[in-house]
Amino acid sequence: MSPESTGQNEHYLRVFRRGFRTWRGNRPFWAGLFTMVGGLPIAYFPYANMHLGNITLAMSTTAGAGSLIIGVLLITLGLTMWFHHIVRVFAGVAAILLALISIPVANIGGFLIGFLFSLLGGALSISWAPGEPKPEAVDAGAEGWTSKDAGPGMQEPVPEFQSTAAVPQQQPEQYDTTVEVDGGRHRAG
Repeated sequence: MSPESTGQNEHYLRVFRRGFRTWRGNRPFWAGLFTMVGGLPIAYFPYANMHLGNITLAMSTTAGAGSLIIGVLLITLGLTMWFHHIVRVFAGVAAILLALISIPVANIGGFLIGFLFSLLGGALSISWAPGEPKPEAVDAGAEGWTSKDAGPGMQEPVPEFQSTAAVPQQQPEQYDTTVEVDGGRHRAG
């Protein structure tokens, strides 16, 4: 065994990349990014001036303040998805609603660019679910047993169903005969 640990010789970019990948995997990263990217054109376009030669085209609307508020709220919701992923469903629904509101308020939702990015980010946020680490499974092939070795009475082991969501086990209900005795009424009624 060497007196040096292997972690000391790693380049700092590799360490940063591995840490960022771990951070990104524990939260709806792409949902937050798309929501923030969608908020930028919604907030920017009502205050932007486009120059075509000597002509200045102002894209300001009467609801410029509303566009700015919608854009800032979308950026805030994107950051919320990153740093408070517990409220990801609320942030996703709010992002979708703000994207829909931006169509009549903010230059057709930032010329549909901001609308589509915000809608996609909200949908990704709602559908994201945290992953659970898989338990270590015993490999049948590692013990030297294969399906070719199975005799007529032996069956290949079937892996258990592994779900990412925790689902409570349902117990069969017992048949209650008192309902029929009372004519279908409850005891109190």
